[in-house]
Amino acid sequence: MADARYDLVVIGSGPGGYVAAIRAAQLGMNVACIEKDATLGGTCLNIGCIPSKALLDSSELYRQAQRGLDVHGVKVAGVELDLPAMMTRKDRVVRGLTQGVASLFKKNRVTPITGAARLVSANRIVVQAGGATQTVETARVLIATGSEPMPLAELPFDGERIIGSTEALALPAVPKRLLVVGAGAIGLELGSVWSRLGADVTVVEFLDRIAPAMDRGMAAQLQRSLERQGLHFRLSTRATGATRTNGGVRVALLGGKGSADEEADVVLVAVGRRPYAGGLGARELGVAFDERGRILVNDRFETSVPGVYAIGDVIPGPMLAHKASEEGVVAVEGMAGQPTHVNYDAVPNVIYTWPELASVGLSEEQAKEQGKELAIGTFPFTALGRARAMGETDGSVKIVADARTDRVLGVHILGPRASDLIAEAALAIEFAASAEDIARTVHAHPTLPEAVKEAALAVGKRAIHI
Repeated sequence: MADARYDLVVIGSGPGGYVAAIRAAQLGMNVACIEKDATLGGTCLNIGCIPSKALLDSSELYRQAQRGLDVHGVKVAGVELDLPAMMTRKDRVVRGLTQGVASLFKKNRVTPITGAARLVSANRIVVQAGGATQTVETARVLIATGSEPMPLAELPFDGERIIGSTEALALPAVPKRLLVVGAGAIGLELGSVWSRLGADVTVVEFLDRIAPAMDRGMAAQLQRSLERQGLHFRLSTRATGATRTNGGVRVALLGGKGSADEEADVVLVAVGRRPYAGGLGARELGVAFDERGRILVNDRFETSVPGVYAIGDVIPGPMLAHKASEEGVVAVEGMAGQPTHVNYDAVPNVIYTWPELASVGLSEEQAKEQGKELAIGTFPFTALGRARAMGETDGSVKIVADARTDRVLGVHILGPRASDLIAEAALAIEFAASAEDIARTVHAHPTLPEAVKEAALAVGKRAIHI
């Protein structure tokens, strides 16, 4: 006999799961959310998006205090790093947000259940917590179990010297030498944090470029900016093995110029993430997976087993918190009989280095691969009044438009607060706007968004300030 019965049980309380649970409750469903960890919020709130951004902001302020304030007429002497205090602040930010999710559950009458979930059938779930077991019955199940760091066979995690992103968010001291394997968002962001705090950081990437999910030209600009900040890059290079030494790790590298060894105190393996569905019982139930371990779903996010749905990192598509949240909302609205649609062309992607790199829609390379005739407009932040006033002139805005229709296909921003500026571009793509639409929109002066307007003007070769 079941201990409880629900209209919907969500497995996983990350940005996909907890948002879906709340929206389902708003729609009148009796909802429970099962979370295997002690705190709600999943990877993003606990050991991902939020703590990494807290450290990025803190480390950026430390770097500014060290070397970026003199030009503003602010003289600072005796700047010191208090790493424990920085980590305490990071933990406080995380704790406040995870407690916030618990409060939202209470407000919306979502029942939180702590424990590891296993699907017995499409309507029955067994939850184990410690030595206790309970059975939950439900009309529908939504799998939102997220992802986990992908291991590298040549560099197995040991949690001390060869680490993943979780450990990199809580190092007890600044390593003298940090080797980062992987030049995607996680590697670049955490590499930036520890570089600002004093580590000598080298980033190794198997491909011939950094930020492979981004526009190539903008990624090249970002690399040059990070190199000026002190990061080193070894591209077209792979790690073939590692040996523990008395002082750290010796990593064997193989690149176009042959093999070499790199010494490091700590090695961060950041080669990507993989779906997390272990122990869930989904395969045994008959849920279909693809060759990469992702759950296959239809346009309503229903799996091959009727009544079992899945969203977020555990299904195909970019592994982004905001993508998971949107899918969660759409999935439960579909369960309630509402239309279902996610415009994946309008899902932005951000790398939170400084300058930030943000993108939405097609890159120039992707648009060309689709055979489109392009009109491209760019505008550098060095020509923008507000950027000059801030002293933040690295980067530019690039708009990729269809030369025939003027429709905006993609927007790419490298610069200060690109993560905020990209929202206007996402809205433009969502509403199928033209470059002319953006160009004709009045932007306040002096502001950073004026760079987006100027890039839109540049699509028609009529930018004013360059």
